[in-house]
Amino acid sequence: MRLIHTARIELVEYTSPSTFPRYAILSHRWRNEEVLLHNIQEPDVVKTMEGYSKIISCCTQARLDGYDWVWIDTCCIDKTSSSELSEAINSMYMWYSKSEVCYAFLDDVRSDEDPKSEGSSFRRSTWFKRGWTLQELIAPSSVVFFAGDWVDIGTRTSLAYTIEDITRIEHSVLWSLPKTVSIARRMSWASNRETTREEDQATR
Repeated sequence: MRLIHTARIELVEYTSPSTFPRYAILSHRWRNEEVLLHNIQEPDVVKTMEGYSKIISCCTQARLDGYDWVWIDTCCIDKTSSSELSEAINSMYMWYSKSEVCYAFLDDVRSDEDPKSEGSSFRRSTWFKRGWTLQELIAPSSVVFFAGDWVDIGTRTSLAYTIEDITRIEHSVLWSLPKTVSIARRMSWASNRETTREEDQATR
């Protein structure tokens, strides 16, 4: 598992879960010019990429919250290695569950409106429609939602009733996630979500 140092914007690899430091983790939708592993290693190039601002904003937020480390799927996995990609897919749920906080960045959501209101951009966000973001919603112990301008708009707990309306995942589950959930129940949560072939290939 690779982690990004939130001040140096450098990658460090950890080989065992027992050695993982405290870290925040990012959940997001892939967009244009996402920063990949090899881009991080090219400082002059990466700063010109559209996705770099998301990396910096995530690291800045994590640092403000007292975290030296953050995990971001776009640049912490070597997607040119089929064996590493396969291992990452199998380990993803564990990585999200071991994080101290998950930042759910919803770039299609506005911060100047009530996310609970009918017809809000939060309720319409594509983040709730994608297959991979289901585990990113339920695996972490804490989830904080950020709008497109990186303004905090609430948590999984504070927005539980609204998220229940959107996803049909019971608010009681969102408040206190059970250790075991039946396959049928998980399948019902995933029934209205979509995962494209491109997202499968990118572990998104």
